[in-house]
Amino acid sequence: MMSLSNHEACGLRASDPRVTPAIRKILPSGPGLAAAPGVAWLAVFMIAPCLLVFAYAFLTRGLYGGVVDELTLDNLLRVLDPLYAGIFLTSTRIAGLATLLAVLVAYPAAYAIVLSPRHWQPLLLFLAVLPFWSNYLIRTYAWIVLLNREGMVNQGLTLLGYEGEPLSLLYSEGAVVVGLVYNYLPFVILAIYATLSRLDPQLKEASRDLGASAVATFVRVTLPLSAPGVAAGAVFVFVLSIGNFITPALLGGGRFQMVGNLIYDQFLTANDWPFGAALGMALILVMMALLFLQARVTDRVSGGRVGAGNA
Repeated sequence: MMSLSNHEACGLRASDPRVTPAIRKILPSGPGLAAAPGVAWLAVFMIAPCLLVFAYAFLTRGLYGGVVDELTLDNLLRVLDPLYAGIFLTSTRIAGLATLLAVLVAYPAAYAIVLSPRHWQPLLLFLAVLPFWSNYLIRTYAWIVLLNREGMVNQGLTLLGYEGEPLSLLYSEGAVVVGLVYNYLPFVILAIYATLSRLDPQLKEASRDLGASAVATFVRVTLPLSAPGVAAGAVFVFVLSIGNFITPALLGGGRFQMVGNLIYDQFLTANDWPFGAALGMALILVMMALLFLQARVTDRVSGGRVGAGNA
């Protein structure tokens, strides 16, 4: 039997003729080998930090900050305190409103791109993601210029004949919602476009042949089949919005807190890492629940589509 040195064995592949069946079983090959870098990346930069945050949530804050190795459930109970629960509800309301507005704006835009000639679609998608070419902070500061009392919005209203006091648009929940919608809108457009562009055009033709109007075809065929894209875009906006702390700080002016600001303060101001970790775990649980619901919606729509095809 041919013997191999350690150096030679490390460079072998499963398809090498020198490899015995016993060695072939332990060598990585096929899809497992291709997925190894991605799995390693997720394990190091996602799973390990989440486990660290999970562990910190059960530890105790030191007298002068830091972490003490004493197990406790107080951090998790503090998350349920009415004060912090109210911040969660406020964050949920703002993130939910931003998600709703983003979907309402993005769906017609994505639908219009899909209906446009194919040679125009790359350009329209490029224009949709063009804001991503600038820094997030610059985009947010631009809204400060637009919404302040001497900004372009109030100046435009003056030119149109408005003679009252300048509107206080900045440092409000409305300004925060606008900033969130603007910054995350391209995610929703791309998610909905990806779903709409894959729909079989014969389904709409069959609906029209059966006597359905254009509105009925859209409501009963196009809209339900595009639900996975809508769900994916909505999850993007909601998860990123509820944990955002830059937009509320800049456009909200510190007049109210969202969960992201609260977590930021716990880690960098109050030095209460265990409680910040508990708040972070609550956000992670929210994200996992939303991803589960999105997967259910996708599976349900895909199952219905397969059933219709078999019929």
